[in-house]
Amino acid sequence: MTVFVIRRLLQSLVVLAATAAIVFVGVYAIGDPAEMLIAPDATPAERAQVEASLGLDRPLPAQFLTFVVNALHGDLGRSFVFNQPSISLILGRLPATLELAFVAIVIALALGIPLGLLAGLKPRSATDEAIMTGSILGFSLPNFWQGMMLIMIFSVWLGWLPSTGRGTTGTIFGVETSLATWDGLRHLILPAVNLALFKLALVIRLTRTGVRETMPLDFVKFARAKGLTERRIVLVHVLKTIMVPLVTVIGMEIGSLIAFGVVTETIFAWPGIGKLLIDSIMRLDRPVVVAYLLVVVSLFIVLNFTVDVLYSILDPRIRVGRGA
Repeated sequence: MTVFVIRRLLQSLVVLAATAAIVFVGVYAIGDPAEMLIAPDATPAERAQVEASLGLDRPLPAQFLTFVVNALHGDLGRSFVFNQPSISLILGRLPATLELAFVAIVIALALGIPLGLLAGLKPRSATDEAIMTGSILGFSLPNFWQGMMLIMIFSVWLGWLPSTGRGTTGTIFGVETSLATWDGLRHLILPAVNLALFKLALVIRLTRTGVRETMPLDFVKFARAKGLTERRIVLVHVLKTIMVPLVTVIGMEIGSLIAFGVVTETIFAWPGIGKLLIDSIMRLDRPVVVAYLLVVVSLFIVLNFTVDVLYSILDPRIRVGRGA
């Protein structure tokens, strides 16, 4: 186990270093932030002063070396627009994004696993056809269109739910969250549902496929021969077996919800890191864009490691040390 952890940590450091180099060069080689920050009537001397203060007057390799040295000390740069440490801006917005992703994945799992089990246990039935048709729609409909339809139906036509913002937040165990107030919950429902629809369709199809592949296996027949009830067979033996691939996919999907919830956060004006990224790209706020991408890569690395550990817990046949 120790060898596995050390090996994965070294791999993670290599991935993080390569990502930092690619992202920095890709972001800093495009556009000129000075054009966005300096008034059109600024003199050449004023322009040169601003570029020098931002470090834009130096060659790209020198800028990257400075970035690496600062990053090793926990400094990922200072926002050109907000004049604050970029990592502080991201960490300040991250709780809102984590909250949205958490609620979305809970919705996807709470609905997707039961529906997938139902479809898998009744193949080629009307129930199966209805559930699978709904999952196809979940895969096919564009995320931005779903968001606009949700706003039109539940905010504009029915007036049941607010369409933008995070609403009033409260604290639960010292953590500020929208889940602590009714107003916050009302603001959270639409963006969380919009973000969950694609993942819900994915969980349904994975669960159904797992059930269809597991039910004909010998251990299920043996469990029936022992006199176990069908309910116990499904909820204990079959569900435990299909959870292994589900954990793998869901672990990565949590990362994608955090990293790629940009469209949902933009449509619903949700104050998370996705909206911060879009605003920073539009303003060429390079330090924030680079810090965002590095934070996201770090989250994926942590999730990968967590999934590997859960593998060995859910299935004793999987040996982390041997499979690494």
